[in-house]
Amino acid sequence: MRYILRRLGFYLIAFFVSLTINFFLPRLIPGDPATAIVGKAGVSLTPEQLNAVRTALGLSDAPLFQQYLAYLGQLARGDLGISYTRFPASVSSVIGQGLIWTLLLTLTALIISFVLGHLLGIFSAWRRGSRLSKLLPPAMILIGAFPAFFLAISAVYYLGYGLKWFPTSHAYEDLMQPGFNLPFIASVLQHMTLPVLVIVATTLGGWALSMRNVMISVLGEDYITLAEAKGLSNSRIMLMYAARNALLPSVTAFGIVLGASISGQLLIEQVFSYPGLGFMLVSAVRNADYPLMQGLFLLITTFVLVVNFGVDILYTRLDPRVRAE
Repeated sequence: MRYILRRLGFYLIAFFVSLTINFFLPRLIPGDPATAIVGKAGVSLTPEQLNAVRTALGLSDAPLFQQYLAYLGQLARGDLGISYTRFPASVSSVIGQGLIWTLLLTLTALIISFVLGHLLGIFSAWRRGSRLSKLLPPAMILIGAFPAFFLAISAVYYLGYGLKWFPTSHAYEDLMQPGFNLPFIASVLQHMTLPVLVIVATTLGGWALSMRNVMISVLGEDYITLAEAKGLSNSRIMLMYAARNALLPSVTAFGIVLGASISGQLLIEQVFSYPGLGFMLVSAVRNADYPLMQGLFLLITTFVLVVNFGVDILYTRLDPRVRAE
């Protein structure tokens, strides 16, 4: 219990620090958002009209400390502000639209990569000296050496434009009305296939090689020898004794990757024009949409902290030694 309370205190402090950085960082960037937005629109406004735009966007000339207190009050009410580039839509509603697509894409790819990679690692370590054990490490290293954007562009060119097997952009057909129906679901699955394949290809090797290395180390432990001496079946020893203990480091890694996945696959979403949080974040930075940037950074930070705290709690259940701290 003391371990969990210590970790909770650490995450609360980290959350408060992230809130403070999230507030001050955009305001330290030179320039005025209202002037930048008006300039990109190609219109000329009088000082009075420009002040009206700044008021509509919620900008203030008050001291930073007063703005900071007002910012904390808005967060306490769940108010993340108004998006500059999608005015008058709220930041919460804009983020909600991208969050759905990011979770769908990244969680699907992460689960496939995690399960398949660990199965490859388990069987490769269990059958040391086999063809799979010899081919897996160099094959995974070779695939992982290619940058994600290179694999994404190659997939678009060869599988999209060349063979025309899959759509190359967006989350579904442009003229299709979103809804819970078979044609829309089929369109979503078709459009996410290429991005998922690219993400799995770039992450599979890490899971497989890490599981293989830990599994080989675990197979040399005394309790594995004891299990073999008891005459237990190979499948039981492999899964219930070796693989179960070798999975412990992967639990922490899974939490870290899951937390990072909420930011979206920036390069992948850019190549495929996938409307997730990564694509949205790049657009917000490009258009100086400070409230949207702040909302996205806050969501990403909060999600990472919550997921890792959940992993810490889960780890106390998987490893009794942690509970003794």
